[in-house]
Amino acid sequence: MKNLILLRHGQSEWNLSNRFTGWTDVELSDKGREEARRAGEIIAQSGVIPRYCFTSYLKRAIHTLDIALDAMDRSWLPVVKDWHLNERHYGALQGLNKAETAEKYGAEQVHIWRRSYDVTPPALRPDDDRYPGLDERYVGLSADELPLTESLKDTVARVLPCWEELIVPALNLYDNVIVAAHGNSLRALVMMLRKMTPEEIIAEEIPTGSPRVISLNDRLEVVGDRYLK
Repeated sequence: MKNLILLRHGQSEWNLSNRFTGWTDVELSDKGREEARRAGEIIAQSGVIPRYCFTSYLKRAIHTLDIALDAMDRSWLPVVKDWHLNERHYGALQGLNKAETAEKYGAEQVHIWRRSYDVTPPALRPDDDRYPGLDERYVGLSADELPLTESLKDTVARVLPCWEELIVPALNLYDNVIVAAHGNSLRALVMMLRKMTPEEIIAEEIPTGSPRVISLNDRLEVVGDRYLK
């Protein structure tokens, strides 16, 4: 039996202020730090203790993992940071207040941008300050790898190589692996593992700071899926 622990980062400052975040590197709120600490305690109490860790390039996920591991007394565990696990890129919506954006474009349009599978929000321009190509952490990535905007479908395609090339080998070696990431990159993993349709994944919601354990057999088929409490 192998266990993949999925942990969405705790509440961020922009979750709190109801803003589109995407690849913007926003810190955890006080509530988010407490959610991360509590998640670590819950994981420790469950007995499903990770032996290897993955997270994204964004500090709300990195700090969530750090806090959770400290609560588990497992700060020494190996951690791989991979940009493929970043949140879905919300393009030109990043930084905008969701309610104000709904007033400007209409609630129905914003709902389509947020919840559809293959519709992208308005794209950034490459000369926009928010373009990830201007961020030193993404130096070396090609223009094709640097998003101007993304749909959930695009996010699934981005996460796939991380799953196949990094997470699967770690599961085969360590059995219990934790991925601390973001709502949409974790939904991408859930979609792949549970073989969900676009219609099914649209309805899937992953709450902040709530550890979810997907148990897999040796063929990496799902044999269990539960939130720890």
